[in-house]
Amino acid sequence: MDFTYEPGTFYKEIDNQLVAEVTFTVDDGIVSINHTLVNDAYRGQGIAKQLMLKVVQYAQDNHFKILPVCSYAIKFFEHTDKYNDLLK
Repeated sequence: MDFTYEPGTFYKEIDNQLVAEVTFTVDDGIVSINHTLVNDAYRGQGIAKQLMLKVVQYAQDNHFKILPVCSYAIKFFEHTDKYNDLLK
């Protein structure tokens, strides 16, 4: 799935309806993932995971660390050690 990037968010809209988004802040080289949302009609398709991977790629590309704050981000990073080098 392709996501749109705007500073502090990756999101997907279909027919002007928000399908999914992740919001974050960047401060002193740390990406704090604050909120992850997937519309009920689109849940169970791995979209939230895709959003996390977009943030991971963004952090890697910019040499940032990641601080998971929202509950989904915390669970995502607890279930893999693949990105431990990025965690703050």
